[in-house]
Amino acid sequence: MTAAAVIAAGAGALAAAALVDVAGWLATRRPHPGPVPRAGRRPVLVAALVRLGRRLGAPAAPEDLDARLEAAGRPLGLDPRDMMAAKGAGALAALLGGAPLAAALPGRLPLLAAVGLPVAGFLAPDLLIARRTRARGRAMAAELPDLLDLLRVSIEAGLPLGRALAEVGSRHRGALAGEWRAAAARIDLGVPQAEALARMVARCPVPAVSTLVAALRRAERHGAPLSDTLAAQAGEARATHARRLHEQAARAAPKIQLVVALMLVPSAMLLVAAALVASLGAGT
Repeated sequence: MTAAAVIAAGAGALAAAALVDVAGWLATRRPHPGPVPRAGRRPVLVAALVRLGRRLGAPAAPEDLDARLEAAGRPLGLDPRDMMAAKGAGALAALLGGAPLAAALPGRLPLLAAVGLPVAGFLAPDLLIARRTRARGRAMAAELPDLLDLLRVSIEAGLPLGRALAEVGSRHRGALAGEWRAAAARIDLGVPQAEALARMVARCPVPAVSTLVAALRRAERHGAPLSDTLAAQAGEARATHARRLHEQAARAAPKIQLVVALMLVPSAMLLVAAALVASLGAGT
């Protein structure tokens, strides 16, 4: 791989990261989870990209795009068709917006930039979905132990599942609690419980939620008590969250040491230099 190709690839990666950061900021403008926003409430930039992509002709959506959007929480209320339209328009916008900079590059870099910029603009929404899904998964995993304990208490008090999910979800403001409230609302509206729980699993990128729903279905089918199962799942969720925190702390330690070294070494060198200057001045 030539140096020009490496530079072009780096530029494309930086452009994609910038687009992802902008889109992520737009997607997190709403302070708490709630109903999916309507298309008319989307940010102007996103709505303009969707309209432009539809006029240009959006490519066909991959089969797993709808599932990935569900796991990401339907950012900005986008469906697969809107997402592909935004991706196509983003590729065109990246090409046109980066054309002046690409034209000023030397050698063969303009040609490579002309290829890398639209690719970055097209792939940036996919990176946004993956990043948002991971963030939702981490937030939900942190909420899960407390919600499971409250759910166990609610079910032991004799509440039906839909009412228990609503009561527990109303006492928290996190993403997982919002999905539990949404599932309870669907059940109240007459949606079959199995369908509402399946939708909740699709929107919660946490393996423990799938395990919880499987336990709820077994209890409904066989009439088995849920208290011990929910208590065990809460303990396992806490242990998993604690392991994740330990892993994050272990990864953060080298970074902290690097920052400390970068701050202390120049300071020590300045002190040594000052001592040398002072000794030289005293000798003369």
